[in-house]
Amino acid sequence: MEFLTQIINGLSTGGMYALVAIGYTMVYGIAKMINFAHGEIIMVGAYLAYVMTTMVQAPIIVSVLVAIAGCALLGVVTEKVAYKPLRNSGSLAVLITAIGVSYLLQNLFLILFGSAARTFPQYMPSGTVSFFGAHITYVALLSLILTFICTGLLLLFINKTKLGKAMRAVSEDRGAAELMGINVNTTISLTFAIGSGLGAIAGIIYGMSYSLINPYLGAMLGIKAFIAAVLGGIGSIPGAMVGGLIIGVAEAFTISYISSAFSDAVVFGILIFILLVKPAGLFGQNMREKV
Repeated sequence: MEFLTQIINGLSTGGMYALVAIGYTMVYGIAKMINFAHGEIIMVGAYLAYVMTTMVQAPIIVSVLVAIAGCALLGVVTEKVAYKPLRNSGSLAVLITAIGVSYLLQNLFLILFGSAARTFPQYMPSGTVSFFGAHITYVALLSLILTFICTGLLLLFINKTKLGKAMRAVSEDRGAAELMGINVNTTISLTFAIGSGLGAIAGIIYGMSYSLINPYLGAMLGIKAFIAAVLGGIGSIPGAMVGGLIIGVAEAFTISYISSAFSDAVVFGILIFILLVKPAGLFGQNMREKV
């Protein structure tokens, strides 16, 4: 039962990583850039929910919706202000800008809330559910359910709606999509909005799982989610979900059977291994380019 418990715990943590990894992989697939400020979007989502619940005394559903909408708006503004002017610049300029935005958000929230951890409100009861003898908390169960629901809805949106097809077209060939009448700027902004909204959900799950939040929470979480996106195949939404679940289970097994001190080392070891063995990731495909 201990083994099954660790699998469930790992999958629930992996679900949180998967929601963030989907944001990374969407932005890369459509805008062809890595938004390293995405980790701080998670942190902003957690703090927005915290402020709405504890300071404004808003209902839980209102707090969650405000956090998602606020992060979606922040993602769009970040893309318009920081990334759009550099769309035709080199990848190094975009990378440095993303890191700058990351530190800007982190330090802004340090000024607003200080470095001390804040107690996150518990939106779920503290009990557990029995599953084949293993016990899973309500928060862990919620994390798994939300991961599959969000991924399924996102895949339906991309494959079945007009806006989703526009996103796929921009991902395949931005120039050709623009010639066919697709508004590339709107499509990229929509991508940032969706990815950032999912990041807000991940931030709320983090707060409920660990009970404490601080302005640094998005740093390591964002890096692990990026590793999950690379593992699954950057640009692949199902790959991001699978990669997140794998990273979560690997981390849970390491903490349980080896030592918590080695959990981060194992995650980075997985990154090195996948880059050596299959650089395109589990669901990615190697692309040939003419030089």
